[in-house]
Amino acid sequence: MKPSNYFIRWSVAVAVFTVLSGCAGMSTRDRHTIAGAGIGALAGSVLTGGSSIGTVGGAAVGGVIGSGISHPK
Repeated sequence: MKPSNYFIRWSVAVAVFTVLSGCAGMSTRDRHTIAGAGIGALAGSVLTGGSSIGTVGGAAVGGVIGSGISHPK
């Protein structure tokens, strides 16, 4: 493996762990909102063929839906 590939792989791994650790103190509603926005952005991008407007619109709609989801206690 070339040194540059090694550096890139470790950099990506560190970035992923850093981002995931930032979610530790989030409320359930915040996590649902972010998950909904991510799923909505992916769906909007797929449905509109990669259009940026479709991606942003899907993220907005998914975030609203994710924020409204609640589990019964």
